[in-house]
Amino acid sequence: MIFKTVGDGRPYPEHGLGHREWAQIPPRQVRLDTLVTTKAVLDLHSLLAKDSTFYGDLFPHVVQWQGELYLEDGLHRALRAALHQRSVLHARVLELEN
Repeated sequence: MIFKTVGDGRPYPEHGLGHREWAQIPPRQVRLDTLVTTKAVLDLHSLLAKDSTFYGDLFPHVVQWQGELYLEDGLHRALRAALHQRSVLHARVLELEN
């Protein structure tokens, strides 16, 4: 099993963070098997693209809410880590109040 659960949508409240605010959060290690995805479908072009992180954040975005870790952005990075047989990745984690 790669992820804890494959979800479809964001169950947590809107946080309103933009790229600048996400960049203020220092990355930390997160186990892949603790993540709940917010997307059930992945575009293979994104997964296989050599420059997929060129225009975006180097670190996936994770939202911690009600004891769960939701992978909001960076599904292709997480899958790449799994394909390289890594069980953890560095991600920016936003902790939302319950």
